[in-house]
Amino acid sequence: MSANIIELKETPVDWIKDSNLKIKDHLLTEARFICSPNQDDRPDIDLILIVIHGISLPPGDFGSDDIILLFTNQLDCSRGIYADLLGVKVSSHILIRRDGEIIQFVPFNRRAWHAGESIFEGMTDCNDFSIGIELEGTDDNPYSEDQYLALNSVIQAIHSEYGSLSVRGHSDIAPGRKTDPGGSFDWSKVRPLEIKRTSP
Repeated sequence: MSANIIELKETPVDWIKDSNLKIKDHLLTEARFICSPNQDDRPDIDLILIVIHGISLPPGDFGSDDIILLFTNQLDCSRGIYADLLGVKVSSHILIRRDGEIIQFVPFNRRAWHAGESIFEGMTDCNDFSIGIELEGTDDNPYSEDQYLALNSVIQAIHSEYGSLSVRGHSDIAPGRKTDPGGSFDWSKVRPLEIKRTSP
């Protein structure tokens, strides 16, 4: 079964440099939309958090469609490298590829399954009140300048639509369980209105 793919518009980095991303009906208007089945209704609670993740499939490799296949439950987990992902159902609101392409999988008003067991300011189940942004990368491989450019544009659009949200790494809300986006992520290159973090 093929993914439900709706191409709204490509997001070349040159376009992002000269424009502000907008959100309409909880979707980025200048992004490719691929609907993930791994989503559900949010509880009646305000959005207060953006969670930044890092992901690469195959591990350490970039550029394949395997992340898309994972988020749409189409990844072939019979391959040995993916045996641990058999039956795993995950998603994220946004994926930012190495070249800065932005792909949205879940509308922002819906709950994506990205955080797992997590806690933020005493509140558990961070999926309930957060937006997940995955960057194609690893803990020890520097993220690209195009990704930081796209990330800042996405965060700015989210803040404009939903108000100023705190920003954390996955490792901040799942300490000891997750390490991403890792030491290779340069927080000084992220420029939302306010960044509130706990880890160094």
